[in-house]
Amino acid sequence: MKNKKAMYNITYGLFVLTAKDGEKDNGCIVNTVVQVTTEPNRITVAVNKKNYTHDMILKTGEFNVSMLTEKAKFDTFKHWGFQSGRDVDKMEEITIARADNGIVYVAEETNAYISCKVVTATDLGTHTLFLCDVTDGDVLSDDPSVSYAFYQANIKAKPAPAAEKKKGWVCTVCGYIYEGDPLPADFICPWCKHPASDFVPLDEA
Repeated sequence: MKNKKAMYNITYGLFVLTAKDGEKDNGCIVNTVVQVTTEPNRITVAVNKKNYTHDMILKTGEFNVSMLTEKAKFDTFKHWGFQSGRDVDKMEEITIARADNGIVYVAEETNAYISCKVVTATDLGTHTLFLCDVTDGDVLSDDPSVSYAFYQANIKAKPAPAAEKKKGWVCTVCGYIYEGDPLPADFICPWCKHPASDFVPLDEA
């Protein structure tokens, strides 16, 4: 292993798992990389069975883990987590490098990578839990690993604020909208000339 300190970068965070099947590279976001022993260096990682990367690991028995940092942008998470690797080349527009095992790792926005070889695969229903030997790894930067809490608070895109609902009334005859509340009792619709009794609140229309 190039640098055993790469193992120190494993935390409760978010990682890019990459695998290779023939000429096809693929990857996905995971958040369950856990070191279980130090002699030998072994980790576990749970991978959703619906993910194409899962099939590659099950077939080849090898993968890499790239430890994302707090500098990672939301587009990085979208790229690895929201796209299907079956019909998208996930290596496009991403700075990558290849480890000694021939599998890519993310070369930017990460502080380390490790290469893994599967020892056992346990069926957990929706996921497979892989127990793996760490065969290689290196430290790429001193940037802190991203925690899930940091991702939620500082990286994940915030939903747009809900549009403020307009207060008003709508004519049930012609659709004219009176903005404001309350509707004057003697109001006459300027379009169809119907009285206020033919109006209902906007939120009931």
